[in-house]
Amino acid sequence: MATITLAVTGSISAYKAADLVSQLGKYGHQVHVLMTESAQAFITPLTLQVLSKHPVHLDTMEEPDPAKVNHIQLAKETDLFLVAPASANALAKLANGLADNIVTATALALPPTTPKLLAPAMNTNMYLHPATQKNLETLHDYGYQLVSPRESILACGDRGVGALAEIPAILESVKEILDLA
Repeated sequence: MATITLAVTGSISAYKAADLVSQLGKYGHQVHVLMTESAQAFITPLTLQVLSKHPVHLDTMEEPDPAKVNHIQLAKETDLFLVAPASANALAKLANGLADNIVTATALALPPTTPKLLAPAMNTNMYLHPATQKNLETLHDYGYQLVSPRESILACGDRGVGALAEIPAILESVKEILDLA
């Protein structure tokens, strides 16, 4: 099966990454998890390490093997780069080519042919903001595909679009992309 690099960014939906990692593993995929500092406020790396059976990558400067640059090696080994949840901040950084954390550095190092999938999760106003929409357009132009957020009552109490897509919808998008690859 495939090697999926799952990037978890700062959103209340980060807790759903545990189910996503578990389900991907049940399909036989190898899952390597990257987490931003903000994501770690919502779910612990240990949870995702136990479920993925791999170390969770937290810091661009951490180099477990001195013979390899970690984020470059991760990018080379990735069959699918999945950002779920993708926060507004992560989308902005990815769209503008920033590489200031393990997620964005690995994303920038991906070979151009590596499939990339985004599953945004944020407040409705943040999602609909012209800057976020522009960032999504830019990322589409860079080859990123999108699993659209759904409408729901959000963690903040607002109702609207911005909730992370359901895990089965994300898994279906992963399957479709990998079937084409």
